Amino acid sequence: MSPTLAPTGVYTALVTPFQDDGTQAIDVRALDRLVDDQIEAGIDGLVPCGTTGESPTLTSEEQAAVIAQVAVRARGKATVLAGTGTNATRSTIERSQAALRAGADAVMIVVPYYNKPTQEGLVRHFVAAARAVSCPVVVYNVPGRTGIDLLPDAMAQILDAAPNVVGMKEATGNVLRAQELVRRFGDRLAVMCGDDTLTLPMMASGARGVISVTSNLMPKEVCRLVRLADDGRLGEARGLHLSLLPVHEAMFLESNPAPVKAALALADRMTDVVRSPLVRASVGTRSAIQAALALYKRGMA
Repeated sequence: MSPTLAPTGVYTALVTPFQDDGTQAIDVRALDRLVDDQIEAGIDGLVPCGTTGESPTLTSEEQAAVIAQVAVRARGKATVLAGTGTNATRSTIERSQAALRAGADAVMIVVPYYNKPTQEGLVRHFVAAARAVSCPVVVYNVPGRTGIDLLPDAMAQILDAAPNVVGMKEATGNVLRAQELVRRFGDRLAVMCGDDTLTLPMMASGARGVISVTSNLMPKEVCRLVRLADDGRLGEARGLHLSLLPVHEAMFLESNPAPVKAALALADRMTDVVRSPLVRASVGTRSAIQAALALYKRGMA
C-alpha cells in the first residue's frame, strides 16, 4: 500500500474471536472464517485490533499474531489497516512498527485515552508516530471512549507535519464535524465514518466510506449501502440505510463488541466470549438483536 493511498469504501472493524474453553485464547479458525466471509462479500479493508477487536486486552504478541493471520488471509484481496494506538507514544510506535512487520498495509492510531493530553500533546503524539513508520496512517477520533476530542486545528497541524497521515476515522457522532473536516481538508484527508448509524449522512457530506462494526455480521449489506451512496443512487441507499438502522442500534445497546459478538454467536460463526472487564451481552440485548434482525429481514422480504 502506497504511503499516500487513502482509505475508501467499507472497512470492517474486526472482532477478535476467543476460545470458550477457559483460556480465552485467540480462536484462529473462527478468525479465518470471519476474514473469508468479509472478502467474499467484497469488503475493501479489514481493521484488526481496533477497539472492536478488544485491543486493550491483547498482549503485544497476540496483537502481532492476529494482524499476521489477517494479513496472510487477506493478502491482495483487502487492505489491512491495523489498529496500533495506545495511550503512550512509545508503545504506539512499537506496535505500529510490529504491525508492519506482521504484514499490515497501514495503521490506525486512536487518540490517546485516559491521559487527556492537550491539543499540542495530541499533535506531537500523532506526528511522532506517523514519522516512525513508512506507511499510510489513519487517525481515529472517538471522544466517547478516549475522553478527549482531536479538534480540526490540531488535525491541520498533523497533516502539515506528517504527509503519510491520509485518513481519519471520525466517530464524534457529529455530522457537522464531518462536514467541517471535508470542507477544510478536501482531498488531503479521507474522512471515514466511524458510526454505522451515520454512514449515509456522512457520505452525503463527503466522507469516503465507513469503518463498520455491523459489517462483521452483515458485510454484503453494508457494502451495498456504500456502493449505492458512491454511485449517487441516494433513494435506494436511503431505503437500505433506514432498514439497517435498528441493527446498527442493537450493536451498541451495550459496550462494543459484546453485542456484535452475541449476534455472530447467534449465527453460529464464533463464540461470544469477550475479555474482562467486558462481559457477554445480556439476555435482553440478545433478544433485542434478534428482534432487529427479524425486522430487517421482514423489511427486505
